[in-house]
Amino acid sequence: MNKPQQKRFDILYQKHVKALKLQGKAKATIDAYSRAVRRIAEYFDRCPDRLSVEDLKDYFSSLVQSHSWSTVKLDRNGLQFFYKHVLNKQWYWVDIVKPPQVRSLPDILTPEEVALLINSTRELRYQVYILTTYSMGLRLGEALNLKVGDIDAKQHRVHIRNGKGRKDRYVTLPDFTLYALRKYWSTHRNPLWLFPEGRTIEQRVAAKKPMSRGGSQVSFKKIVLDCKIHKAISIHTLRQCAGTRRCREAHGCARAATATAPI
Repeated sequence: MNKPQQKRFDILYQKHVKALKLQGKAKATIDAYSRAVRRIAEYFDRCPDRLSVEDLKDYFSSLVQSHSWSTVKLDRNGLQFFYKHVLNKQWYWVDIVKPPQVRSLPDILTPEEVALLINSTRELRYQVYILTTYSMGLRLGEALNLKVGDIDAKQHRVHIRNGKGRKDRYVTLPDFTLYALRKYWSTHRNPLWLFPEGRTIEQRVAAKKPMSRGGSQVSFKKIVLDCKIHKAISIHTLRQCAGTRRCREAHGCARAATATAPI
């Protein structure tokens, strides 16, 4: 990219980031949409404000061969945002990429496997974290970001803040999860976080942030390997397992009600 193009690209790129922030996009979305603009600029080695339809088709044709469909979709959405909100151009080429509809079923853990994961976890913080995520059907970040003030022991519920779609909600807090959370919190007594970062008690007491997402994911994978569970699972699988469990419980209650209902 020559100097004039680089200068023009830098200006447009900053406008792109600013527009994303002004619309209140999540940090992950800002990162992905910004990366899409950088990637296509690097591919053509020029500012992407004057690309033709054929250029875009060539780019996405190459991207499909080298990246996942989720990346292709994010790049398409990021460039669409760039054209509409930065270049003030009509995006005519939304349909040049149509990711295939893949309907694969995720691996689900049995209740016995979930119990094995929890009971085999050596560190109390991860043991309680896995229990909390599974028992309340939380997402990875929702469980990590739990604060002391989010727990309503009297009402047996937890206030989940800024969940998917930046929405709050309440979830039921089981007695055994409340007991486990109290037991773990008593080991560090951080005034804000239930799962503070830090390897030592002293670090957890003074922590200003919760445990990291990356560290939690790495530790979870190690626990799965130690348990010799040969399934393609992640922390998010615990939420899916919780949904399956609730569905089974609901069907069980329905069958019981049907069996005992008067004719």
